[in-house]
Amino acid sequence: QVQLVESGGGLVHAGCSLRLSCAASGRHFSNYVMGWFRQAPGKVREFVSAINVKGDITDYADTRKGRFTISRDNAKHTVYLQMNSLQPADTAVYYCAADPLLGRHSYTYWGQGTQVTVSS
Repeated sequence: QVQLVESGGGLVHAGCSLRLSCAASGRHFSNYVMGWFRQAPGKVREFVSAINVKGDITDYADTRKGRFTISRDNAKHTVYLQMNSLQPADTAVYYCAADPLLGRHSYTYWGQGTQVTVSS
């Protein structure tokens, strides 16, 4: 069992940056792939990024590649999502998730989400 708590969301202007954090508690954080997903109002949840257990393999949705960077600190049981050059289309609730397998599927464990709002 893994519990996930996101933080770092907020209201920013277009072009600004935010760093989201996801703190994990429970056992064996370093055994889990970590991912970020997001859901905008009226839209389905979509994959943003994922990182493998060791932190040396990452995956990004095409529209986020180059602007977003995922990283993890296994000693701190935390995964991060650095988001640069934010655009109004990035407005969504961002969810942290954990799963044994790397991919873009629906993960096993989920946080409650953190709101990111980008104004134009």
